Amino acid sequence: MNETLRIQQAHRSIRDYKTAPISDEMLDQIIAAAHRAPTSMNAQEISLIVVREAATRAKIAECSGGQPWVIKAPVFITIVIDFHKTDLAVRKAGKTQIIHESMEGFGVAAVDAGIVLGTLITAAESLGLGSVPIGSIRRNPQGIIDLLGLPPLTFPLVGLCIGHIDLDSPQKPRLDINTFRHEERYDASGYPAAIETYDAALAHFWTEVVHREGQPWSEALASRFPSVYFPLVKPVAAMQGLLNDK
Repeated sequence: MNETLRIQQAHRSIRDYKTAPISDEMLDQIIAAAHRAPTSMNAQEISLIVVREAATRAKIAECSGGQPWVIKAPVFITIVIDFHKTDLAVRKAGKTQIIHESMEGFGVAAVDAGIVLGTLITAAESLGLGSVPIGSIRRNPQGIIDLLGLPPLTFPLVGLCIGHIDLDSPQKPRLDINTFRHEERYDASGYPAAIETYDAALAHFWTEVVHREGQPWSEALASRFPSVYFPLVKPVAAMQGLLNDK
């Protein structure tokens, strides 16, 4: 196994960071790696907002529901869908952009944002740093938009804490890989048994490995998925011009 695969297969989310800053050299290397991540049609419709100011990180944490690791991590990166950038290019060519009004546009931008997020994580971990994605910036997207000065046709999709690891975290178990990898055709026949096994494995992880309360996977999903847990995403995205009506 090469070093890149070792790093990726050892991934775990880190929420405890030292107060030491990340050097400019390290941060530049991480951002440069993400800058080269692929985007559909070379649209490059993703922008990053790098926040190191403690006061700003505290406000992001507040918008995100009070997560303390957002405050403690020395760097917080917001990954932004940026159709403002592409709109300028389309206008320069004498055309009118409408892709930002479509489900296809939002979907492809979310895919590209995910590729950037994964690249940032691998780059940070290759330098011995820890990270954890923060989807809860979508809890109060307008607050994040105002705080970061985002223009119309943009949307803050996900954030990432990065820092020097203070307390490491054990790797959380996953569902059987056969629920993830399908050969030639989709096959869900093994799902019920795999979920039963995974619920037991995750319950053991919470009680015996990390020694704190935690739910089995099915119960955790059942506490979240019966509702839209960040209901402001759709109306705020619409106000930003990302209508999803085409």
